[in-house]
Amino acid sequence: MDINQTIVTEFFLLGFRIAEPFRVLLFTLFLLTYVITLTGDFLIVTLVSRSHQLQHPMFYFLKHLSVSEILFTSNITPNMLYIILRNGGSVSFSGCIIQFYFYIASGSLESLLLTIMSYDRYLAICNPLRYADMMNLQLCRTLVLASWLLSFTLVLVTVTLLCQLNFCGPNIIDHFFCDFAPLVDLSCSDTSIIRMEVVVLSIPVVASTFSFILWSYICISITILGIHSSTGRRKVFSTCSSHLASVCSYYGPLIVIYMVPYRRDSLNVNKFLSILYTVFTPLFNPLIYSLRNEELQHVLWRLLKFQH
Repeated sequence: MDINQTIVTEFFLLGFRIAEPFRVLLFTLFLLTYVITLTGDFLIVTLVSRSHQLQHPMFYFLKHLSVSEILFTSNITPNMLYIILRNGGSVSFSGCIIQFYFYIASGSLESLLLTIMSYDRYLAICNPLRYADMMNLQLCRTLVLASWLLSFTLVLVTVTLLCQLNFCGPNIIDHFFCDFAPLVDLSCSDTSIIRMEVVVLSIPVVASTFSFILWSYICISITILGIHSSTGRRKVFSTCSSHLASVCSYYGPLIVIYMVPYRRDSLNVNKFLSILYTVFTPLFNPLIYSLRNEELQHVLWRLLKFQH
């Protein structure tokens, strides 16, 4: 069915429904978080693109991870800030579908990139002598390109099924963005097929990527424990600690949100967890890598000194 043939042509996002003083406080907090996130991610992209010192696979993947987070947070936060100020806001049917598409696609991209980065760390620590030959520039580009194509293609199946649903009213979404569960709940069509499709596609993808990351770190841990020197163990662990922190900040809220059954009577909990995942998780990566990676810090300080 064509989108224009649906009875409901727009949705109303309730947002947070709080008093004005708290809305101003929340708006300021989220705006500041958004600005810091964008600044950090753009800084990483710029540093990695311009510095010859950072032309390594890990930083190549980190650059694309930052790009994916720019897409992810910019798809959600600006409209959320508007909804907070207006204490709710309307979004067209097509606008809601587009937001959902980029939300799932960019989130899937981040998951795949984190998986690739875990493989990179596995090779660097467990197979250091073969690392340079195996993780070459061609493989890096192929893995990243495949991640982009896979992420933005698979979600088209869900979006196509979503566009075929009828929405007869009501059109009120008790959320601050167009998430899957509250959107599908408004449909007056049979949603069993699309719900089954999401389970068939998303859970294996999330489970397989998370399992691969877990396997990688089990192998990494065994290798690190086999190092006799405590200084050597700390040095090797420091090369993957930033990525491990990123994995925890990404999969923690994600697993709670989407693995725990969605219930309408727990909307406030779901909103809070969604805030962690959509607003604060993207903030963690630039902060984690900026604070913990010495090479990145060195390039940044050298650039700042050069500017002065």
